[in-house]
Amino acid sequence: MKQKLKNFKIKLNKKIPVDEFLEKALYQPNIGYYNNKMPFGDKGDFITSPTISNLFSEILGIWIISTWEKLGKPKIFNLVELGPGDGSLTKVLIETFKNFNQFNNAVKIFLYEKSNKLKSIQKKKIKNNKIKWIKNFASIKKGPIIFFGNEFFDAIPIKQFLKNKNKFHEKCYIMNKNGFKETLRKASAKDIFTLQSYKILKKQDFIEYPKLGFIELDKIVKKISIHSGGILLIDYGYLNPLNKNSLQAVMKNKKVKMSKLINYIGKADITYLVNFNLLKEYFLKKNLKVKNIVSQKFFLETMGILERAKILEKNMNSKQKNDMFFTLKRLLHKDLMGELFKVIFAFKSKKNNFLGFK
Repeated sequence: MKQKLKNFKIKLNKKIPVDEFLEKALYQPNIGYYNNKMPFGDKGDFITSPTISNLFSEILGIWIISTWEKLGKPKIFNLVELGPGDGSLTKVLIETFKNFNQFNNAVKIFLYEKSNKLKSIQKKKIKNNKIKWIKNFASIKKGPIIFFGNEFFDAIPIKQFLKNKNKFHEKCYIMNKNGFKETLRKASAKDIFTLQSYKILKKQDFIEYPKLGFIELDKIVKKISIHSGGILLIDYGYLNPLNKNSLQAVMKNKKVKMSKLINYIGKADITYLVNFNLLKEYFLKKNLKVKNIVSQKFFLETMGILERAKILEKNMNSKQKNDMFFTLKRLLHKDLMGELFKVIFAFKSKKNNFLGFK
């Protein structure tokens, strides 16, 4: 325990905001979760839609191609995956795009990855000269851009605030030799001003605010505003304010008690539920248009996942058909990923009739 705390670069007995604590727990070199192990798949800590089935990635590929068509089939079309995970999604996209020559000639694919560990895993899985790994978006200078991320936003640490009689306090952690405990500090005037600017947060007395996430989105929105295009985010979250702590730690596909988190630094993933209406309000403040937020079930079914599954089943044996049934159930069932996961698309374009939304 003492050795872990020594390596975990946080001063003892000093209050540290939730987002700073999580940033170190997830991304600190050699210690942080995303720089320390392979999180994805049956042998990892959680399973994402692209690792459940290639169908998910194929359908997303079709949506991307349809969006390129709606944008007028530009000769240069930039595609940026945000937080590519183990590379499963982009690997399938590359194969899907090969069936559409005009699009395939136009598209330039970029992978935006913070973790060197995950980047090395992606490079082993994806060997294609169309792919370029980037740390920023400076090299993208021509053509519209579509950014997309599956379970990207929930992996960016958040701030937490408590409001009582219009007084704001920020939730922090304080470390000692035995572990850590929760505490509070007075919120900064700048943070209070920002929180009060969002209508969706006004009636909440427990606020989760993705300050670091919005800093990331600021860079993305700037590029979209200059070059046109949009951003598609798929994540688990909610529409109506939860008004409670949604942080959760997961290890080996099971939740870990947050009170015991110090024992699992670098071993457990820590995420939260995304407030999609807060995301929508953010994008609107940035003068982007936003399609109506839909569930993953609605998006995938509208894009034809069931029809695609029926075509594939024609060449399957009974075991493969059974596997397909459970795959679709996991992706689409309202009690599993179907309704829990939401899809949002914010964009700058004269066009508005993008597929997959109401």
